[in-house]
Amino acid sequence: MQAQTLGTTLAPVTITANPLGATDLIAPVSQYGGTELLLRSKPTLGETLDGTPGISSSYFGPNASRPVIRGLEGDRIRILNNGGTSLDASGLSHDHAVALDPLATERIEVLRGPGALLYGGSAVGGVVNVIDNRIPREALFDAKGGVTGKADLGLASGNAERSAALLLEAGNDRYTLHADVFSRGTDDVQVPADLACTQAGAPALQRRICNSASQSRGGSLGGSLFFERGRLGASVSSFGSDYGTVAEDAVTIGMRSERLAVDGELRGLGGVLQSLSATLGRSVYQHTEYEGPKAGTVFKSNGNDLRLQARQTRWGALEGVVGLQLEQSSFSADGDEAFAPYSNTRQSALFAHEELSTKWGRFSFGARMESVSVESLGNPLVARFVAGSRSFSPRSYALGGLWPVAGGWQLTGNLAWSERAPRDYELYADGPHLATRAYEVGNPALELERSSNLDLGANWASGAHRLSLNAFVNEFSNYISQEASGLSRETESEPLPEYRYTQVPARFTGLEASGRMRLLDGPQTLDLSLRGDLVRASNTRNAQALPRIAPARLGATLHTTQGPWTAEFGASHSAAQTEVPSGQTASTAYTLWHTALAYRMKAGAASLLWFARLDNLSDALAYSATSMLTQTAPGKAPLPGRSMKVGLQASF
Repeated sequence: MQAQTLGTTLAPVTITANPLGATDLIAPVSQYGGTELLLRSKPTLGETLDGTPGISSSYFGPNASRPVIRGLEGDRIRILNNGGTSLDASGLSHDHAVALDPLATERIEVLRGPGALLYGGSAVGGVVNVIDNRIPREALFDAKGGVTGKADLGLASGNAERSAALLLEAGNDRYTLHADVFSRGTDDVQVPADLACTQAGAPALQRRICNSASQSRGGSLGGSLFFERGRLGASVSSFGSDYGTVAEDAVTIGMRSERLAVDGELRGLGGVLQSLSATLGRSVYQHTEYEGPKAGTVFKSNGNDLRLQARQTRWGALEGVVGLQLEQSSFSADGDEAFAPYSNTRQSALFAHEELSTKWGRFSFGARMESVSVESLGNPLVARFVAGSRSFSPRSYALGGLWPVAGGWQLTGNLAWSERAPRDYELYADGPHLATRAYEVGNPALELERSSNLDLGANWASGAHRLSLNAFVNEFSNYISQEASGLSRETESEPLPEYRYTQVPARFTGLEASGRMRLLDGPQTLDLSLRGDLVRASNTRNAQALPRIAPARLGATLHTTQGPWTAEFGASHSAAQTEVPSGQTASTAYTLWHTALAYRMKAGAASLLWFARLDNLSDALAYSATSMLTQTAPGKAPLPGRSMKVGLQASF
């Protein structure tokens, strides 16, 4: 796959989440890196990827959002860090931030289809792999050695963002050391509407999202040793973020995450195995919800993960990988909003991905066999939680094919059968969840969530022109959904409607399209890129729409380059979302305009990239259809208003 920067083509980049490193991919894949990632980067992972065909954002204000892929969110999306498990509590609640910052990211990949089965039943919606090179996988220097680095500085007007990052790498052909540090601070986000605010010291009415300021920081130390037939590396990293939840004017969250990772590979083994790789990780996560200066609910999640993957020696036209994955995590919540009990979850899995090359194209097969145990330990301070345990044996399979046809076209097809084990909170939740404005009740009798998934695609490329089309249908026989019971439950602060985790038949269908056309070639280039997507999701038992589904979206951008200058100008349009569950609020249509300008120059041995980006040029008032806040706190958290960001990236 080739990454497109702002009008500039980079060298081909191997999609690491694709186990065999093929350049013509059977499954739908998106990836961002280099200048393109720099110019679209936002404070959260969800907002950074939002607008990619098929990908939207859960947007719980500007500080917490996860990617939503083809209408599927939460624990149906697997978020990885360098191919290893990224452990946090972001799947538990919409106001919990992902413990990764795009500021420290080198590349982001999104993978769907058979390759996603290598990462578990929770990848039924897709895999998002965040790559930061904290454990270098290739030697960056020759025997003489050297030092390289990168520094980023950024300022933005809409949220008064101040961001800085520094990365250094040094070594020779036998080892590489890596160090990075970053910081990002923001004030309350400007919006084109007067919003009420009860925060102490703030105006009662202001054109800002109340309680949306944030402060994030982090860093890492890592390195790798390289030898003739492999490598071995390790890293230790930390990430912290203090941010307002925006749903409540006086509630903030202090989140801390630490991770130790070890990664290695042996090559040239001979016999039936070509190579063997292993990834081992230990994560410690905690976040505390503060009501003013007082600490409230404390969430903790600690875990270990081990992944062994062996690549087979090519046998004729057949090649593939097999592997073992082990994960263990413990969770606890203490405080007024402890709506889920203490729990332990253990998972083990065997997986395989095989590809067969033929004269007509390529054929792929994926399979995953899992064993999952979920244990509720209750809570020593809360009597309402039920202790118990459940065991599951999910099985998932996928078939895929790629057929080159005349005229530069490629046709792809992917068929998958997936099973997902219920999460601890889906089984055992019992308490008030203020972020969703609901009293949530789990169901210990939930069964495996089963789905059949079909994806058909057509891709065309000719010189600088390209086009990609995909259609999909995901059919769930027993989708785990939160359904209103019609009851109201009293809590210490207010009565809340009761929602129970229930299994219902559901169907997700959609279309995705993207393309790029070269309008002018020569010393100056001019390209037009187009994109669009549509998702429909419903409970097929009662024909009700499922909540928080993105509306139809269209986008167009002009890209131009001339010498060291690059620029773009475009718009993204979201239609009104009227397909919502009964009793919920529809969202209105909106169009957001944007422009960007970048200039690259040399300064001695360094390369300097100056850039400016202007988002929401017309200062349009817009609300996200995929945000929980659109329903639970209507009018309180619109999308950000007009904002200018300027920055400098220096590489040496």
